[in-house]
Amino acid sequence: MALRNFDELISKVKGGSKKTVALIQANDEHALQAVIEAQDIVNSVLVGDPEKITGVLVSLGQNPDNFDIVAVPEGMHPSVCAANLIHEGRADFLMKGKIMTGDLLKGVLSHEADLRTGKLMSHIIIAEFPGYHKLLCVTDGGMCTYPDLEKKVQIVENAVDFFEGLGYDKVNVAALCAVETINPKMQETVDAAELKSMSLAGKLGNCYVEGPISYDLAMVPEIGEVKGFDCPCAGDFDIMLAPEIVVGNVLGKCLVYTCGGRMAGLVLGCKVPIVVTSRGSSAEEKYYSLALGAGVCK
Repeated sequence: MALRNFDELISKVKGGSKKTVALIQANDEHALQAVIEAQDIVNSVLVGDPEKITGVLVSLGQNPDNFDIVAVPEGMHPSVCAANLIHEGRADFLMKGKIMTGDLLKGVLSHEADLRTGKLMSHIIIAEFPGYHKLLCVTDGGMCTYPDLEKKVQIVENAVDFFEGLGYDKVNVAALCAVETINPKMQETVDAAELKSMSLAGKLGNCYVEGPISYDLAMVPEIGEVKGFDCPCAGDFDIMLAPEIVVGNVLGKCLVYTCGGRMAGLVLGCKVPIVVTSRGSSAEEKYYSLALGAGVCK
């Protein structure tokens, strides 16, 4: 059953076993605010410099003694330190704190972290916004720049696996393009058609991919009727597959900053989900992202 909004996601997470997030470089005010607010849905381990973390906790009116703080050993990458907590069973997923995304991923992808699965890592945005009846995923707007067909396959698989982890039975995917016809000069339309064929053959998991399809046709069934475009799930997509990173990034931010939506984000493809939001993200966005990570943890 599809989740209509973040409130339903929160209720679902509260109904399961409580998971633990390892917050990497935890001396980040907004991230800590999210962790504090999310104490009803997740436990936390705060990784980094204990003195800096303690200072931020005090500034937020918290007693540091109430938190599990882990110092990063000298010479160890903070992501590796957090990964060790995963392997020790002390944490279930990761979250970015006051650390650049590139530095975070450098540690996550290292041999020492042992978090790689051999799959492509990709980013998802989950948005709740007025005018749409359920949560909508946009991928990839944060990691994969100009994916070829092979990478798009893995991006779709990551997103479909994510929704299956939330309890979805079948997922509808729109392979977005500027047009709804195949044009050999527009590689994204060729890729979209191939992805549709693969989904119909059952090669992409439990999903249906429609493509090539423009955003208006994907979202408004009446436009398809006018244009004579037959799409069985128009107006009912779960995932918008962007042809490249700019489209995904702009679309995700447009749904939030122009349409008044709410957003959460995760990196998928590792052994555990990684909450990765921008440094300017609100505590609310990070809170919802924590709920997403907890919701799909094994």
